[in-house]
Amino acid sequence: MVERRFRELRDQREEKTEEKQPERGNEAYRKELEELQKVDFALVELTLYLDNHPTDMQSIQQFNQLAQLRGQLAYAFEMKYGPLMQYGHSFSRYPWQWIESPWPWQV
Repeated sequence: MVERRFRELRDQREEKTEEKQPERGNEAYRKELEELQKVDFALVELTLYLDNHPTDMQSIQQFNQLAQLRGQLAYAFEMKYGPLMQYGHSFSRYPWQWIESPWPWQV
């Protein structure tokens, strides 16, 4: 019963996503998402570096600048395309936006 309900919800989501896909699947969406991913990658790498070099002030400054940039990019992206992450990291406008965004394999 749970599996059937899950399949129904998934099918409904796919139908809605297919209707909206041209808007979100466009080049601007992909470019903005890629920019965000580049900054995320740099932040992960800097985190690993700083774990081993905690007194490198230049890297700490670079990390802080990128963290601020990431926040700005994520905010702009979410205002245009909807939330990026769940668990309280992203807000949702009304109606609930998680059903509107494309699935990762649709990007």
